Amino acid sequence: MVDTELSIRPMSGLPEFSQLGWGHWFTLRDLQVATNRFSKDNIIGDGGYGVVYQGHLINGTPVAVKKLLNNPGQADKDFRVEVEAIGHVRHKNLVRLLGYCMEGTQRMLVYEYVNNGNLEQWLHGGMRQHGYLTWEARMKILLGTAKALAYLHEAIEPKVVHRDIKSSNILIDNNFNAKLSDFGLAKLLGAGKSYITTRVMGTFGYVAPEYANSGLLNEKSDVYSFGVVLLEAITGRDPVDHGRPENEVNLVEWLKTMVARRRSEEVVDPMIETRPSTSALKRGLLTALRCVDPDADKRPKMSQVVRMLESEEYPMPRQDRRHRRGGAGEGESQMENSDTDRNENPDTKQ
Repeated sequence: MVDTELSIRPMSGLPEFSQLGWGHWFTLRDLQVATNRFSKDNIIGDGGYGVVYQGHLINGTPVAVKKLLNNPGQADKDFRVEVEAIGHVRHKNLVRLLGYCMEGTQRMLVYEYVNNGNLEQWLHGGMRQHGYLTWEARMKILLGTAKALAYLHEAIEPKVVHRDIKSSNILIDNNFNAKLSDFGLAKLLGAGKSYITTRVMGTFGYVAPEYANSGLLNEKSDVYSFGVVLLEAITGRDPVDHGRPENEVNLVEWLKTMVARRRSEEVVDPMIETRPSTSALKRGLLTALRCVDPDADKRPKMSQVVRMLESEEYPMPRQDRRHRRGGAGEGESQMENSDTDRNENPDTKQ
């Protein structure tokens, strides 16, 4: 077990000459040693940006080393500038970048290691052997993710658009806090406006509909993807599941249909042992429906999403509800007008 000092100061004990203002630069040799020469046994992830290896630095700190796909058109200086920008971004719900390696054609990022799986694994994969996430745990994870996105979009300059929000990019620590990963990588790997149309960004099922028309993704696209993840957490369903009946393949469309038919109580993941109260369910569903509005301009900012998820006043202040009603979709109107007193269950499991 890593001692307390390393968990607070993961870079302590490393050579001073490798220190940066925010982290460290590592040699290729450092990371070969850390990952047992990039052994296949150390691979813990393989995605669109590259392969991720688990490892340990010479001071014992556990790390995740992301070996990036080569982007030969990018100059060393540009890469360093973008990495520095990511390194200075700090939030308790973002995976911390500890440093990087840049030797020859090799480009690697070194992150803190988050060892309790990711949301996708807890909802659909191997982490379910440890039990099923309670409603409260799911909402805690989604609220942390929303706070991280609000920070990236609204609290720093220049803002950071994630461009690939999905359940597998939401890591979970031992206290079931969300740790959003892969932020800043789209820009780091050259996915600016001129490049984004030649490289497929986002993940099928999570990507906002406007991407098909414009080829561009912005913060409102992140909001849409977050809404899909929120629905995924509420229902326990994949965003797209071809194993289901045709009218249930697309999660967003199925959910809208269920809400419009006043059957929202039936969408909750059956694996949740203690069901949420009706008001809590409606708060989650209405927030998600606003996020996945097909009109990007009508989607809320992530700071507004945070307030909606934190609000105990269902579903929102009356003046806001009157303001929204003109632009509310069919599903939202059904949610707002339906009986909020049915099936209240105050005995939710913590």
